[in-house]
This record gives sequence, structure tokens and C-alpha cells, in this order.
Amino acid sequence: MEEEQLKGGEEQLKGGVANAGAVTRVGPHVLRPSNPHSESIHRFLRALRSAGFDRAPMPVGIDPDGRERLEFIEGEVAVPPFPPWAQSDRSLAGVALMMRSFHDASRTFDGAGSTWSSEMADPRGGPVVCHNDVCLENVVFRHGEPVGLLDFDFAAPGSPLVDLARFACMCVPIDDDVNAATLGWMAPDRPARLRLVADTYGLSGTERRGLVDAVSAVIARGGEFVRRRVEAGDPNFIEMWNDMGGAQRYDRRRHWWDERYEAFATALT
Repeated sequence: MEEEQLKGGEEQLKGGVANAGAVTRVGPHVLRPSNPHSESIHRFLRALRSAGFDRAPMPVGIDPDGRERLEFIEGEVAVPPFPPWAQSDRSLAGVALMMRSFHDASRTFDGAGSTWSSEMADPRGGPVVCHNDVCLENVVFRHGEPVGLLDFDFAAPGSPLVDLARFACMCVPIDDDVNAATLGWMAPDRPARLRLVADTYGLSGTERRGLVDAVSAVIARGGEFVRRRVEAGDPNFIEMWNDMGGAQRYDRRRHWWDERYEAFATALT
């Protein structure tokens, strides 16, 4: 991950949108803005570690200035334009396998009394706390292998299939050529890569059909979260919205998906 030296010994970590410019490293720790759900997220992260999932940062606490303090995970985070190693089938399969381990550990968490962000949550809810924003920018790699999952700000109960579908949309990617090229994707075989996600994660036949339907639902709602942030005046999201082509970016993807739905469905049979 790229770093910039700041006063006080803090190094600015670059990447991401929601907290761009506000995440720093101090020695073995990361400092980042907390939110109203940070206490619940920290309980969840500790529960994941207790359940054997060691690829999420352990929380240290909330500092007096209101920032949360977490363990720093050494490695490399890919940012657009994505380098070839981050676009490889090996990378994709590694993250899918990590997500399976994450979801299995998440099932053990007792979320009674917890609060969660609703911004990217599965509207139908669900029994498993999902990440909801697994993208290359939120995964730490070493030598091409994923070793860490970052940024649980949007974690919330939901369906693992929806969580997996969100990841697939961003990392297969399930997107048209114009949108994908903007992020540096090099025209991958998208149906084959979605099949790789399903195979690696270990989906059953019924679940594989459910994954395609979950992708349809994610694409149908595409842009809603970003639009809300833009309308609220968030400069980071305004910049991203403009750079990616605004509402046309999501309309174009919906039209592209409608024309190729059957190809993806067939690839997963």
C-alpha cells in the first residue's frame, strides 16, 4: 500500500474512497475514522479471530481523538489501474476461498445488541454478518496471495450469496468493457471467472443459480449507495462519480448484463 509521511510519525495510507486521505499508519497500528457502529465491528472482528479467521485486523480500541486503532497487516493492496497480478485467476480464487472462510467464521458470531450500517446491507437481512465491500482495494496480498481483509465499515447481517455477488461484480469483474477499462481490467473471460468464484467457494447447484440471481439484484441496485453519498456532498464520491461517468456508468452495466445473463447462467451450470 502506498504511504506518505505525515507529522507526528504517521504515514498516510492511500486507497479507498469513503475514508480517502484519513487513514494512517503508526508503527504496528492503523488509525482510521470510527463510526457509530465501530464497537459492534470490533466485537465482530475479535469473534472472527476466536473462530479461527486470522485474516481480519484485530482492533486495539478507540483513541481519545475518536479514531479507531487496528493492527496493521503487512502486504500490498491493489488500486486502479489494477496490476496484472491482481487480475489473475489465482488472485480471484484466493479471495473467493478467503470469503468462504470468513463467512464460516462469521456464522459463529452472536450479534445480539450489535448495530450495523444500512448503507450497503442486504435489504432482506440474513443470519450471517457479511463484509459487503470485498474489492481489491480492501484485500491485502503477499506474493499474489490474499492475507488480509480490510474495512468492515459496511458490515451487516445478510446473505453470503449477496456478499459473494458484490465481490464478483467488482473483481470478476461483471461489468461492460468501457467501465472495466476505466479501472484497468484487461478484457477477462467474465463467465469463466464467475464459474471460478463459484467453484472455489464451493457452491452447490442451487447456490450457483442463486449467485446469478444475486448478481442481477446487485446490478439492478447499482449506483444507489454512491448516488446517496454524492447527493450528501461527499467530495470523494463526487470525484469518483464524475470519473466513472455518473449514472450512465450503471445504466450501461445494467444493459450489458441483461444481454449476457444467459451466458453467465450457462457458465455456472
